[in-house]
Amino acid sequence: MSTRVFVFPSRSFAPRSTASSICAQCCRSFASSAVLNSGHNRWSKIRHEKGAADAKKNTQRSGFAKNLTLFSRLYGPDPSLNSRLATVITAAKKAGMPKANIEIAIARGQGKSSTGVGLETMTLEVMIPPAVAMVIEIETDNKQRVLQDLRLLVKKHKGTVTPTAFLFDRLGRSVLKGNPNAHEDAFDDVLMVAVEAGAEDVETDKDGNVVVWTQPHVTHQTAQDLSRVLDTEILSCEIVRSPSGDKAKLDDEEAAQNIAAFLTALQEYPDVQGVYANAEKGTISNGVWDTIEDNLDT
Repeated sequence: MSTRVFVFPSRSFAPRSTASSICAQCCRSFASSAVLNSGHNRWSKIRHEKGAADAKKNTQRSGFAKNLTLFSRLYGPDPSLNSRLATVITAAKKAGMPKANIEIAIARGQGKSSTGVGLETMTLEVMIPPAVAMVIEIETDNKQRVLQDLRLLVKKHKGTVTPTAFLFDRLGRSVLKGNPNAHEDAFDDVLMVAVEAGAEDVETDKDGNVVVWTQPHVTHQTAQDLSRVLDTEILSCEIVRSPSGDKAKLDDEEAAQNIAAFLTALQEYPDVQGVYANAEKGTISNGVWDTIEDNLDT
């Protein structure tokens, strides 16, 4: 059996100090701060975009939940007998709202939890820096758990639990679908019908829909009477809290971001049904204000 012999050509190697110098230069080139910053900026952008998308999804689901609860309360919980409820269910499913959340919202319209247990209502009154008063409305089958969770959330965002409800008026607000082809005098006709039905004030929003203001105890009945007489659809119907005095102007960007984060967390809490605040936009950025406004019910 033959044996093969491999002969390697001689090589010259750089001295240890030179090799170390070359390695150090390589390391510096691979550790370039520009590359790290680029990656960091890209990750920050991705995280920001994901946060914005999640916030938009939460707002959308909150809107579906309110409509599911509303139409369940007004016309019954059976979608086969309630076409408006069936329409919202279809839209919510298409948008990816979980089936369990849909069932919870429908049951809530009947004053019950998804397990059939009756719900209790309560409010949590809060002050958040710089000096924003809030009222959080809750429907739950476990008051102790909810209060504990929300008090921790308030504390996390530097707030305090203190009386604030006296800074708000309770009003009934219903929004009825407007007619884009209505004649110029149509609003006067609607106004007369609304007043006869129990409304205290009537206006139109930017989309041409009719906004009807009432006393809280006649809100739902007035909305149903108007929708029947005017042959139109009820888009929303709720008891809201409107600031009765001066509002707190938001000029501190960091404080406004804290408020935005707090409101976003509240929207994700299933037992929270309404959040009202006496805040108004100051010099803060439009993006932060949009987040705040989107997560408030006034």
